[in-house]
Amino acid sequence: MAAIDPRRLAYLLAVYRTGGILAAADELHVTPSAVSQQIARLEAEEGLDVLVRGPRGVTLTPAGRVLAETAERIESELVEARKTLATMGEEVSGRVVVGAFQTSIQAIVGPALSRVRDEYPGIEVVVTEHEPTDALRLLRAGELDLALVEQDEDSPVSAPRGMGDVILLDEPWRVVIPAAFPTPTQLADLADATWLGAEKEVAAARALVRLAGALGRQLRTVHAFSSFEAAFALVAAGEGVAMVPALALQQDLPHGVEVVAVPGLGSRRVVARHRQTRREPGPAVSAVIDTLLSTAAGVELG
Repeated sequence: MAAIDPRRLAYLLAVYRTGGILAAADELHVTPSAVSQQIARLEAEEGLDVLVRGPRGVTLTPAGRVLAETAERIESELVEARKTLATMGEEVSGRVVVGAFQTSIQAIVGPALSRVRDEYPGIEVVVTEHEPTDALRLLRAGELDLALVEQDEDSPVSAPRGMGDVILLDEPWRVVIPAAFPTPTQLADLADATWLGAEKEVAAARALVRLAGALGRQLRTVHAFSSFEAAFALVAAGEGVAMVPALALQQDLPHGVEVVAVPGLGSRRVVARHRQTRREPGPAVSAVIDTLLSTAAGVELG
């Protein structure tokens, strides 16, 4: 059996504490569908029902209660670990080189830098912008201490031997359409659309493959983008529709472009990969990872 994803436990814990899907979504600053999807994936991965859904709301099954109580213990241990790290702030020192892609820098890495400076004045963080494939190569070569990468929900890449992964964020995919395009409300409405292709190494390309499987047909694609700015420009020109993650939408979009949340599009995962040995990650890298995690937890996803 695969290890339980602690990110999914956080969603279950929110439902346990608030008593419902809607209240949990408010607490986590996500959509109710995002909470439902994470709970459904947890149930599928564990092969057990964790919620009983009724007309008056939801209650936890015995298995759900066990997992929720486990999540509380994990949360408590993380709080204690953060307190310990905070007391070590002035003692922890070193240089941490982080390779990250554009949207992760904008939403997570950039906002985390001031927190690192305040909490760990002895740590110097150096950020370099790289596409995920390049960042992983540089991590293996020892030129980076952390590499932030993206994964589509159905094609997670397991960390190779000697490496460790920390899940920072699960964010929903959105479809960006020209203003004149009929607004889709379900996946079937997108079956005949012309899609903007994505470079094969990026998560958007893998998401399109998954979407084609869900629709049971090959998608019609044109062009190939690697940056979301290019995708927005092509959509604005009426060339097609594009699959983009929520983080890419935290900027001004061109005129004539609309963003639609369609059930079933799935999500993109942002992961921090580091070397995993008897000595790594060291205190400085661990402190940066912890700060990235707490920063990502506060990201609001539209």
